[in-house]
Amino acid sequence: MEWFESWFDTPYYHLLYNNRDFTEAENFITKLTSELELVPNSKIIDLACGKGRHSVFLNKLGYDVLGLDLSRQSIEHDKQFENRTLAFDVHDMRNPINADPVDAVFNLFTSFGYFDNENDDQKVFQSVYEALKPGGYFVLDYLNEAYVRHHLIPESTVRRGDIDFRILKKIEGRHIIKDIRFEDGGRPFHFFEKVKLHSPEAINSYASDCGFERMQIWGDYQLNEFKNTSPRCINLFKKN
Repeated sequence: MEWFESWFDTPYYHLLYNNRDFTEAENFITKLTSELELVPNSKIIDLACGKGRHSVFLNKLGYDVLGLDLSRQSIEHDKQFENRTLAFDVHDMRNPINADPVDAVFNLFTSFGYFDNENDDQKVFQSVYEALKPGGYFVLDYLNEAYVRHHLIPESTVRRGDIDFRILKKIEGRHIIKDIRFEDGGRPFHFFEKVKLHSPEAINSYASDCGFERMQIWGDYQLNEFKNTSPRCINLFKKN
């Protein structure tokens, strides 16, 4: 089992990240869909949807949404939100997507770069390309490698409820590794996250090899222009 398969299916993952800024995320998605001029009833796939907060909000904006995630526990949780224009399913992003062609695929908040094998990274782009209608959009919201290297915090402790999560971060080769240790009920736990530091050029190479054209890069969730100092690398690709 790969690290993300075990870690994402634990309640501790969701506890650690339960402070996500919903308002920022919703404002970002509102700006993004407006920028792409996605009309109501457009079909969108939220790839690596987690607990479904972005899928649900996109659906409230009037879109027909399919949320996909590898975590069975997350998808079981998401099923409560389903309706005629909102569905969820378990899916590995490396595999072809079994759905009618869509207008856009969103991969948000660093839900890419988990795989050691570069062929797996390429498979993600290929599966997204095949899932899109001609002229469809792929939004890949990723970390900015240069920003991460200059703002790495090697050690921190995060308290959630009665649990102190001790977090160590380091860069090894092309990966940023987050080591997570804590105790609960007298038992020690240890998990880690490992994300590849893809440069903007590497991301564009994956995309162009599949037939995508990069239309835009934004540097933050306000959709400001991308710079080396930007915290994010939000890529907009179009299927030719």
